[in-house]
Amino acid sequence: MDGTVDGFRYGAVTPVAAYLMACLGGALGLRCIVRSLLNAQSWKTGWLALGAAAIGCGIWTMHFIAMIGFHVEETRVRYDAATTVLSLVVAVAVVGVGVFIVGHRGTGGVTLAVAGVITGLGVAGMHYLGMAAMRLNGEVGYDPVGVALSVLIAVGAATAALWSAVTIRGFLTSLGASLVMGVAVSGMHYTGMAAVSVHVHDSSGGTWAGDSPTSLLLPMLLGPVVFLLLAGVVVMFDPLLVLGERSPTPGPDASASNSAAPHRPSWRASASSTGSGERPASDGA
Repeated sequence: MDGTVDGFRYGAVTPVAAYLMACLGGALGLRCIVRSLLNAQSWKTGWLALGAAAIGCGIWTMHFIAMIGFHVEETRVRYDAATTVLSLVVAVAVVGVGVFIVGHRGTGGVTLAVAGVITGLGVAGMHYLGMAAMRLNGEVGYDPVGVALSVLIAVGAATAALWSAVTIRGFLTSLGASLVMGVAVSGMHYTGMAAVSVHVHDSSGGTWAGDSPTSLLLPMLLGPVVFLLLAGVVVMFDPLLVLGERSPTPGPDASASNSAAPHRPSWRASASSTGSGERPASDGA
């Protein structure tokens, strides 16, 4: 028989929390990518990797916070730990491919399209791999139209995020881009979830293996959330990351201009003193 699927068991709590985590990961990731582009002397590979990890963790965290609210009335829902961890690895790795492509090769038409498709397919793959981690007394089916639409949304969201990562510099505009990115990622997730149907087996005494959402997902979510918070601390204490502007620390040009500034008034002083010294000399002659 068909199961009664509910994706909002706890009301608006899980979708709102999931959206905020997607926005946080997107905002941190975008700022880290901007940091790698603004300062050629910085460790570009490290900043791009941190940005990819932030975006990937944000998307993965968004997915599984939303899945805490997923409920099938006729059966318990459990999760396989190995597949759940694998979905996190896939999210970070594939997002990293797209981030490194645009970080090193820019946003030319072909480059952006390739990076967007790879990253979007990776995000969608993470979603459906996370769904494959579910263990329940039944079979999960998908509407092909809903699946295709969710993949298109994922590709579009990934392309827009990568484009904004290398073109937007200001803090407020980057923040706005991360909010839009959160909407797109959440939209992809819930579009994919709208395509889900569950056919429950007749037997009620299923022996499927796996951990309950609260016993597995909540502890696993702790790691990525802590990582995002630590990445947020890094962002807050770096002017290039927050403002998208160069640090006020004086460089060679600044020190040259500072050293030239006091010479101007001293030159004038010497000129005036020379002039005043010439008059007495001529009078005495």
